[in-house]
Amino acid sequence: MFKTQDDAVASVTAVYASLTLDPGEQTLFGRNLYFLTDMASDYAAAGVSATNPQVRALSSLTHDATSDRVQVAWRQIYAGINRANVAIDNIPKVSGNEVIKTRLINEAKFIRGLLYFQAVRLWGGVPIVLHEPTSIAVESLKSRRATVDEVYTQIIKDLTDAESLPATYGSADLGRATSGAAKSILVKVYLTRKDWPNTILKAREVINGGYGYALFENFADAFERTKENGKEHIFSAQFEPNQAGNGASGNNFPATSFTGFTATEPADIISDVALFYDIYAAGDTRRDASYMKQLFNPATGTLYTFPKPLFKKYIDFSNLNARGNTGVNFPIIRYADVLLSLAEAINESDGATLEAHELVNQIRRRAFAKPISTPDVTVDLVGRTQVQLREAIREERKKEFVQEGQRWFDLVRWGTLVSEVKKVTAKNSVSERNNLFPIPQSERNIDPIGLPQNDGY
Repeated sequence: MFKTQDDAVASVTAVYASLTLDPGEQTLFGRNLYFLTDMASDYAAAGVSATNPQVRALSSLTHDATSDRVQVAWRQIYAGINRANVAIDNIPKVSGNEVIKTRLINEAKFIRGLLYFQAVRLWGGVPIVLHEPTSIAVESLKSRRATVDEVYTQIIKDLTDAESLPATYGSADLGRATSGAAKSILVKVYLTRKDWPNTILKAREVINGGYGYALFENFADAFERTKENGKEHIFSAQFEPNQAGNGASGNNFPATSFTGFTATEPADIISDVALFYDIYAAGDTRRDASYMKQLFNPATGTLYTFPKPLFKKYIDFSNLNARGNTGVNFPIIRYADVLLSLAEAINESDGATLEAHELVNQIRRRAFAKPISTPDVTVDLVGRTQVQLREAIREERKKEFVQEGQRWFDLVRWGTLVSEVKKVTAKNSVSERNNLFPIPQSERNIDPIGLPQNDGY
């Protein structure tokens, strides 16, 4: 029962925890969402160490409505939404500072909006649940699928309310939702909806809003633990080493990307070296920050060469022996994403303007270790047509956001999922049905009428 402001704070802490903790299960942003947003796309695949047949089915795009990974993602998203609902419903009832109470409610709305944004892109129309359940009776647990438009209306409402959050917090509260984070997620919402004017409006509010966001000069710094919650990190899932004392909680990417100095193939691997690792031009620092082909082995004092490039972004190189559950944050949205989203919206709305070129060129200059704001003829794109710049933006996103939960969403948004995934031989089962995931059968068993299945499942 909520009585004090401390209860309110604790409830919102629990809302944030839904992103990073789930004892006994891989967490939402710690790896579970990756199965859907990355492994079910073109560049990532299940390695030999991935023994769960449901994971392997997602990798080959042969999964169905009984997929345990799809079911867990649904459960985790709605568990977070329910925690947000509990906080939003009950915080107004407690005694305490009204300004702080309003802030806490809007933090919960931010997380709720973020989670519904994941859900609507994964499954299409989903049930909109805005209050905690009042009964455990089956009838009371049934919720009809809302339309996609209805879900987006709720997402925009929650994130618009969250725009009133503080721009910054004290050093003890780094990682909390801010007004800049709310605007940045709205950028992605409007981009997904192909609402170019609002994408441009919100992106410019983020860029010109005095938030202090900027690109790290060194791309790899975005994944350096000592630089977490830095100027490029607009909002990240916050992880700590050995979180909850459970190896299945927290950030589980390191344990599944790097099995040690051995030829044993990890659970998460690159699907096709030629299509993804070899595409980086000489000097593009993003390749060796995203993948590793070699690594110095301190035990032997020699450079070890892996049989195949491994994913790298979430490995804590300060302690290679603690791979199971490191404290490297997951970047839900970086400033680079806002710049490329704005470039895409401008190009689609107004064509290949000088501004759109410049936004892409900032990303490229940083990638090639050039001064970000200084034109450089060796890396800058100039004089592209709208079609050429569109393709360039898509290529930059492909190279920039490896293992950041972006690729599947991008391919679906562009309408290119099937054509791109078919280029990977092991994923040629892809079809138009894969533009959405199935509603978990366990949910449909409760209410098959209110939760009709997506086509193809």
